[in-house]
Formats: sequence, structure tokens, C-alpha cells
Amino acid sequence: MKQQVNPSKKITEVKEFPYQYSVCTLVTDHTEYNEMKASCLKAGFGEDVCEYLIIDNSNGNSIDAYKGLNLFLQKAQGKYIIICHQDIYFHDDRREILEQKIAELDLQDPMWGVIGNAGRVNMKYFARNLKQGTEGIDFTEKDSPIQVMSVDENFMLVKNEANLSLSADLQGFHMYGPDLCLIAHILGYHVYVIDFNLIHKSDGNLNNTFMKAKNDFIVKYSNALRPRFMASTAARFYIGSNPWKKVLFNTNIVLFFIRQYDKFFKGKRIRLN
Repeated sequence: MKQQVNPSKKITEVKEFPYQYSVCTLVTDHTEYNEMKASCLKAGFGEDVCEYLIIDNSNGNSIDAYKGLNLFLQKAQGKYIIICHQDIYFHDDRREILEQKIAELDLQDPMWGVIGNAGRVNMKYFARNLKQGTEGIDFTEKDSPIQVMSVDENFMLVKNEANLSLSADLQGFHMYGPDLCLIAHILGYHVYVIDFNLIHKSDGNLNNTFMKAKNDFIVKYSNALRPRFMASTAARFYIGSNPWKKVLFNTNIVLFFIRQYDKFFKGKRIRLN
């Protein structure tokens, strides 16, 4: 009997998603999470258009933020993945406002990958649209939407089709927002703060754990983004941000000496990280 061969499946660029949103939260306090979810439902994020995904850390931090958010990003079925803290509260702006802001950003910059309600524009300026902390301070960014380096972790919306992930070699519960945004930048996507207002109850806590996470982040990316000689099977070249080094180190004579160095001192040993 002739064995039946399954036909190849044709794929296209168009992706279909069962939900408009996936609302994803690391939960340590179910009471606080239920308050957040109730406010989200009231703001129009009903379960007909949203799936609600949680990682239950209420009995101890069994899964850290890096591993947990990667699970969310892998498993979420929403067109847009909302990764948020359990201590936020939707109060003024509803789903219709968020969808209006997304539509405006689609027209302005289709290559956006991550949006938030707060972030760093540069080393000097914040951009914030939220009611923050125990004192309930209102922040409004008049230039929204505004492109930023990174967004605050209290509310991050990720475009699912961007296929983003977090670092596998970092861990803990801090700096995952900058990590996600930096990876988005590397992949060619842009990051924005939009005018979508909600309450974030926490004031934040820059403790020793945060400082360790920041130092680990610096070490990882100082190594990952260092200038280097690189080779494919068809070409050898130098990559780095210094324009003079890019010209000099990509000349045939320099690349020749680098090959001789690798031949006599390194052999076939290679370490890319």
C-alpha cells in the first residue's frame, strides 16, 4: 500500500489570534490581584476579548520574573500581551481609549513593539501617565506618544507578533522591563509611552536586591554588546560603534593578522559570550 504523504502547510505573514488581549500577572496576593482584575473587567477588558493568565507565587516565589514573563510571552494567545503588576487599578481610561492610542501609534510608527504608561526618554527625562504611589500623585506626559528607552514594569503592552522574549541568563524581579525593551530595540522595534492612565499603588523599592539586579544587567549587556570580530561561513568582519575602528578593522590586512592570531594562539577554541 502506498504511504500517504501529508501535504506541506502553507503559511503567510497574517497571524490570527483568539483574543485581542492577554492580561498576564505574577501573583503573590490573590486579594489584590482580584481587585485589579475586577477593575480591568469594569474598564471593558471582558473575558470575551481577553484571556487572563497568572503565575501563582502566593506560596513563595517559585518562578521569577524573567522565567515567568517568558512563559507569558510564549503561551499568550492575545494579539496584544499586557504584562502588569497586581497592584495596579484601572480607573479613568477604558479599553476603547487604549485601542484608540494603539491605532494612532500604528499609523505613526508600525514598528512599535512595546508600549507602557511610564518610562525613561533619556538619561534626564521621565515620561509618565499614571497616578503613582501611596500619595496618589498624578503624572501627565503632554508629548504622548513619546519614544522611550524603556518602560516601567507596572504596565507593559507587547505586540505579540513581534515575538519578543527576555534574557535567559538574568533572573530575579527587577530590570526585566529594560531587558525586554533593549531586546526589542536590538530586533528593530521601538518603545513608547502612551497616554493611558491608571493607578499604580506602589512607590517602588530600590533595595539591595534591585542593586544586584542592576549590576547583573550591566555585566550581561556590557559583554553581549561589546565590539568584536565576527565571522560567518562566507565572510569575516568587525562590528562596533566606533566609525574609525569599523573602517580600519575591516581592512584585509587587519583581518589577515586576526586570522593568524586565532590560528596560532586560539586554535579551534571559541567563546562568543
